[in-house]
Amino acid sequence: MKYLFSSESITEGHPDKVCDGISDAILDACLAQDPDSRVAVETLVTTEFVCIAGEVTTKANVDYEAIARKKIADIGYTVDGIGFNDKSEIKVLIHEQSPDISQGVTVGKGEYEEQGAGDQGIMFGYATNETPNLMPMPIDLAHKLSAKLTEVRKKGIIKELLPDGKSQVSVEYVDGVPVRVTSVVIASHHYDTDMPTLRKNIKEKVIDPIVGNMIDENTTILINATGKFVVGGPHGDAGLTGRKIIVDTYGGMGRHGGGAFSGKDPSKVDRSAAYAARYIAKNIVAAGLADKCEVQLAYCIGYATPLSIFVDCKDTEKISLELMEELIRKHFPLKPAQIISELQLKQPIYHKTSAYGHFGKTDLPWEQTDKVEILKKEAGI
Repeated sequence: MKYLFSSESITEGHPDKVCDGISDAILDACLAQDPDSRVAVETLVTTEFVCIAGEVTTKANVDYEAIARKKIADIGYTVDGIGFNDKSEIKVLIHEQSPDISQGVTVGKGEYEEQGAGDQGIMFGYATNETPNLMPMPIDLAHKLSAKLTEVRKKGIIKELLPDGKSQVSVEYVDGVPVRVTSVVIASHHYDTDMPTLRKNIKEKVIDPIVGNMIDENTTILINATGKFVVGGPHGDAGLTGRKIIVDTYGGMGRHGGGAFSGKDPSKVDRSAAYAARYIAKNIVAAGLADKCEVQLAYCIGYATPLSIFVDCKDTEKISLELMEELIRKHFPLKPAQIISELQLKQPIYHKTSAYGHFGKTDLPWEQTDKVEILKKEAGI
């Protein structure tokens, strides 16, 4: 069977990713001083304006405005005349976490004498053996293209580029195996310049190094297909934290429970349980128990034990799904406190996730494959 599957990614200068970056930078600043910080920060950006809102309960002394300005500058919004930069107006509207939520996620204070989930909800994790980092190829390539756009901009290799940008990749599958890239789309924010030259440079400096071995003479390549992309960033479109949840996860190939990640401390299972589900799925695939694996976890606010665990291996499993669920319950952290402890989620590591995906990066704790040997042994593989 032959089919195409497409995924998109965006650069750290995209308006929504500016917001994710600010929210996660604030989270990291709180955790660096107080690992028990409770943080739920949302950011909005538009022309020459930033609004930071949400709930923070922490012992940390944090200058929210200074953190936001530094993040905006680090992304590359430092020039005048483009409608947004690190000198834009910033408004901070932050208060403490609701005590009704706090009592459910503080050990010994809720109805149950252990840390409960910070909210109800369903979270998914996914892994597939079609790439070395066990991510779907379309989103993996799209992230790498977006990251390359940023790299050539920041290094001055393509001097005409500005921070905003997007990528999209379509991959042809034959019998479930990716065989070629059928199209690549790049939209990159830029100064007013000669478009044919810019397209040539993006093709040679961004696309060819990332997908050159997967494209052929029939691959469609579209670069700034509207003609130009001079008005961009928060001046071109307003941005919001958490609006790119499919970009953040698996590019649409795996399901998503609906909760966003950025700006939330790990007591929020929207984030921590999604990381745990990826950890489980990745170890199952890395151990050879399946070629593809999707894991769903369901939680209730204030209650620690997952209400359900669901495993779907798309008919690629090498052992029964009943045994697989048994191994998951036996060897993986599932309660919020267990997840936070085993994956060491109180560290200030979240800035690494705010752009180019939360999964597939080998330096993040939920990407480790330390359960492979025990899974192989107990599964008899």
